Amino acid sequence: MLQELLKNNQCFKLVCGAGNEDIKEIEKLVTIYSLAGCNFFDLCANSKVIKAAKRGLKNSQQEENKYLCISVGIEGDPHITKAKIEKDICKNCNLCSKICPREAIINNEVNQTRCIGCSQCAKNCPANAIKMETKVQNYSEILPELIKEGISCIEFHAISENENDVLNKWDEINSSFDGMLCISLDRSTSGDKKLIDLVKKMLKKRNPYTTIIQADGVAMSGNDDEYGTTLQAVATAQLFQNAKLDAYIMMSGGTNTKSIELANLCKVYPNCIAVGSYARKIVKEYLAMDDILENKEKLNEAVKIAKNLIDISLKNMKNIQ
Repeated sequence: MLQELLKNNQCFKLVCGAGNEDIKEIEKLVTIYSLAGCNFFDLCANSKVIKAAKRGLKNSQQEENKYLCISVGIEGDPHITKAKIEKDICKNCNLCSKICPREAIINNEVNQTRCIGCSQCAKNCPANAIKMETKVQNYSEILPELIKEGISCIEFHAISENENDVLNKWDEINSSFDGMLCISLDRSTSGDKKLIDLVKKMLKKRNPYTTIIQADGVAMSGNDDEYGTTLQAVATAQLFQNAKLDAYIMMSGGTNTKSIELANLCKVYPNCIAVGSYARKIVKEYLAMDDILENKEKLNEAVKIAKNLIDISLKNMKNIQ
């Protein structure tokens, strides 16, 4: 069971991207990482994406003891934003195409299925021609259909300054799903005390250890395998650990091969690590191959790279306490 993996600090979650709707890429990612030993997969709240992930598990013949999680967001959450280029302002410098880590911008057009809302294009646009638009979903419309797909967890990205909106949507999720829930939070919108108080209010509606707190350092920032990149994820996990909450702790946001090592040095003991940007980056060249699922040699190369990341993380978590 998922709870056992969390309890034993042996849970590795691949973050495919809350906004990633690239069906072909999802199938490839899940195939590679399930073969490599990943047991938890975070997906966009989209039935086609879930089906693609299931195909990936079937490809790898690793369907047993694998768990699918869907991510839903709230107004202001960066994970559910998409870039939009204002054509009347754009200077056609093509910088956005060059810096997009997802290669989602071609000829000043944003491929919405590949854009995951990292906002690198908007932050670096010299003409300020790119806006980030939040794509908020109606939970009552989407959740019943997605739950029928057989998901094991719903992750709620509760990054917002509107506490009432957070609590209302949390109630809506709780009333729709009786499985494991995950709350994804960072320190960008409130102070530490306010953040912990909010989490405590949310956990009151749950039984002990039926919830995961995802300590999000800096969302979608894990492109470098450096200690500094994962520093905020460790610090945020430490905040929740010190609060002694009746919930599992997952580290995310800038996570890489250094994350659990640094957590160990800081006496932070997460139950799970979630890796997204870095996990996707290290197998990027293989994801670009149309025949990767049939090319056993190249597939094995990709699996070996992914397995190294997972093995380092799980070994360090096993030894952390």
